[in-house]
Amino acid sequence: MLALVALVLSIGVADSVNPSTVAPALYLATRSGAERRILAFTAGVFAVYTGGGIILALGPGQAAIAALPRPDEDTVHEIELGGGVVLLLLAAALWFARARLARRVERQPQWGQRSSFLVGAAIMAFELPTAFPYFAAIAAIVGSNRSLPVQIGLIVLFNVAFVAPLIAIAAVVKLAGPRGARVLATLRSQLDRRVPMLVAALVFVLALVVLAIGIVGIT
Repeated sequence: MLALVALVLSIGVADSVNPSTVAPALYLATRSGAERRILAFTAGVFAVYTGGGIILALGPGQAAIAALPRPDEDTVHEIELGGGVVLLLLAAALWFARARLARRVERQPQWGQRSSFLVGAAIMAFELPTAFPYFAAIAAIVGSNRSLPVQIGLIVLFNVAFVAPLIAIAAVVKLAGPRGARVLATLRSQLDRRVPMLVAALVFVLALVVLAIGIVGIT
């Protein structure tokens, strides 16, 4: 169970450095009523991502697991090793594409008139079909054959880790006031250029974690 929790948290933390959520939160930090806007945005992100994950786990996820043969422990650890190798390749691809990704991040749309909650919800509804790290976490959770309350709790835990940077931004705005908003505006400018590098590094760390879990399981 501890290994599963560590895996879910590591994927959630790696996935949380997401320009689609962090960049809008940093933009909101420079607007009036920043704290309320960021928290509303975070609530929208959390509601849709958590709800979508629970639906996948309780619906298609359970059906898929029931239809598939149950692998033995050695096979599971071999799958973990394979997943770690795939993540290493993904980290390499992200690293070599970091300049192109940085240019895309810098072209974030300027929005601020719509409801922050609805914007957060809409962003995650759009991204959910391609949320491959989230799918990997859900597959691990469903495949663990834990009770449904435990599976739901793990999905909630993933999403708490996922929105942690957004909550941290709201806390900085609350504690630091206007000066903190200026710092966050500068941070946003820096993050626009460096987030692809950070994502690649986090995926690399996640790959090492998954590989370690697989190696320890086999040995």
